[in-house]
Amino acid sequence: MNMNEPNEPATGGSTRQTGPVILDLKNISLSFGGVKALTDISFDVRQHEIRAIIGPNGAGKSSMLNVINGVYRPQQGEIVLRGEHRKNMDCHGAAKAGIARTFQNIALFKGMTVLDNIMTGRNLKMKSNFLMQALYWGPARREELAHREKAEEIIDFLEIQAIRKTPVGRLPYGLQKRVELGRALAAEPDILLLDEPMAGMNVEEKQDMCRFILDVNDQFGTTIVLIEHDMGVVMDISDRVVVLDYGKKIGDGTPDEVRSNQNVINAYLGVAH
Repeated sequence: MNMNEPNEPATGGSTRQTGPVILDLKNISLSFGGVKALTDISFDVRQHEIRAIIGPNGAGKSSMLNVINGVYRPQQGEIVLRGEHRKNMDCHGAAKAGIARTFQNIALFKGMTVLDNIMTGRNLKMKSNFLMQALYWGPARREELAHREKAEEIIDFLEIQAIRKTPVGRLPYGLQKRVELGRALAAEPDILLLDEPMAGMNVEEKQDMCRFILDVNDQFGTTIVLIEHDMGVVMDISDRVVVLDYGKKIGDGTPDEVRSNQNVINAYLGVAH
């Protein structure tokens, strides 16, 4: 199969039609001192797909997301984004290139309202300078009103209108996770990285988050790369799954292919290496 041509819908996961490769990770290796976090890992992400990264604790999943959005710079390998080779991606460059991120541990401004937290996701979209913003005059005022309207649209989409003026620190965990998703969406990303978006949630909260992830992918056309430990969720919503174990790739394919991969079964059952 030509890797730059659209593929057929995944079996065992979703039925959406995905497009050409938008992100290609080539031979990524990352070490901290003498500890190897990632070893020679390659996989790609197609436009409009939901691409899951799974593996036992300590497998290197979050490290891989940190490489993609420029928090870590790998010692070896490169990132190809829309055909452009980016050996040294940084956080600002990743954000400008249309990559947004949520975190395993919630990273919101707890004293600020839901609306203000989501507005911070619009920073890269703002054109007026600091003085104009401080004076809240002319073009700066019109620009902020436009950005606030966009933030309100996201609040409506995530069904959190009732808490839009509530300080985030007062909200239960599940709603804070939803607000963090909203802040990432405010940047209007092409690629959205989700690091355990359902960790610590109850069944109802997980169902809501699954629905929002699918709606983001469907309605906004956003490509999603997610880390998730709930295998039921992964197998239900993902187009393709890459499996890491001890910093190495041990499986890659559709949910059905990964589910029947003996190396993956061994890793999750704790078979000795």
